[in-house]
Amino acid sequence: MQKSYFPVFFWIIITLAVGLAAGIVSRPDVWYDALSKPAWNPPGWIFAPVWILLYVLMGAAAGLIWQRRAISQSILALSFYVIQLILNIIWPLIFFGMCNPGLAFTEICLLWIAIVATLFTFWRVYRPAGILLMPYFLWVSFAAVLNLTIWRMNISVA
Repeated sequence: MQKSYFPVFFWIIITLAVGLAAGIVSRPDVWYDALSKPAWNPPGWIFAPVWILLYVLMGAAAGLIWQRRAISQSILALSFYVIQLILNIIWPLIFFGMCNPGLAFTEICLLWIAIVATLFTFWRVYRPAGILLMPYFLWVSFAAVLNLTIWRMNISVA
């Protein structure tokens, strides 16, 4: 019996829509440009293509899990996925919208935990879906360290 590709495309579109919303609020401005950043901070042009690829991989992973929804753990896995997607869109609102790297670091730690939970549950339901989340996990791990570094480099001494 052949599986439908509709769930995979559906979840890719949903995830890309979340990514688009996050991208709209992530546009750097004068505040971000004025921040001190480490020498290993990636150039600005790299973020859009990396995130597009990550959102496609994430959506494909969710679609693969959706196809296995008869498995009781797939509901839990997709619940974690939705939670991490919500946290994913909150981070740029805090970092760029509120100009608050400290609070954003706290939020990205929660996002990281949600990604780990999603990754483990995806892995248990269908290993290829878990593998598709690995680049996202690695990128957010890097982003968390970068967020912390930027925050620490820009703490004002009162």
